[in-house]
Amino acid sequence: MATGRATVLLVEDEPSQRELLAYNLESEGYEVITATNGEEALLLVGERTPDLVVLDWMMPQVSGLEVCRRLKARVATRELPVLMLSARSEEADKVRGLETGADDYVSKPYALAELMARIRALLRRTRPAAVGQTLEWGDIRLDPETHRVTRADVGLKLGPTEFRLLATFLERPGRVWSREQLLDRVWGREIYVDTRTVDVHVGRLRKALARAGGTDPIRTVRGAGYALG
Repeated sequence: MATGRATVLLVEDEPSQRELLAYNLESEGYEVITATNGEEALLLVGERTPDLVVLDWMMPQVSGLEVCRRLKARVATRELPVLMLSARSEEADKVRGLETGADDYVSKPYALAELMARIRALLRRTRPAAVGQTLEWGDIRLDPETHRVTRADVGLKLGPTEFRLLATFLERPGRVWSREQLLDRVWGREIYVDTRTVDVHVGRLRKALARAGGTDPIRTVRGAGYALG
């Protein structure tokens, strides 16, 4: 994983399954957050939106199906990819899960290799750089595998933080990121950094991009944050 690890929320009430899946996800390079029930999952998403949710259908109290429905009903989490796991393998159950908003559905028992491949496929949509996909916008190109950035075919030297910042902007061109969201995505929640630090690093990124010429691609949105384009 190259530009900041993708975060996966794993919601599974069965301890052995939860531990096995968490171990394999971490081995793939993901940051894993775990929840043992639907209510805990919804609370965790409210505190920190992950990049993907792996969600067991059959749970006590709030089912995985209900968690999925609530996530897809909220504007803030509507685009959050959800992969549903279930022992219910009937075609009607798969259809029901997908109609509730799940982006993919895997029946138990499953092959771990297939599950990991499906997770990578879903993350290509929301965190392409984190799964090694080259990002391009206009004349800017970022290759997370080789850690190379070019603009108009001119190689640019970026520090690690500026590289992660640019990757974040390139993954969602046009999206306005608040300083707090950038801190969460680029620095991580476990590290305390003042929001003014974001402004400093955005300034450095702008200077690096300007070395290849062209207009400043990063837009400052007053009172909101920053956006690419």
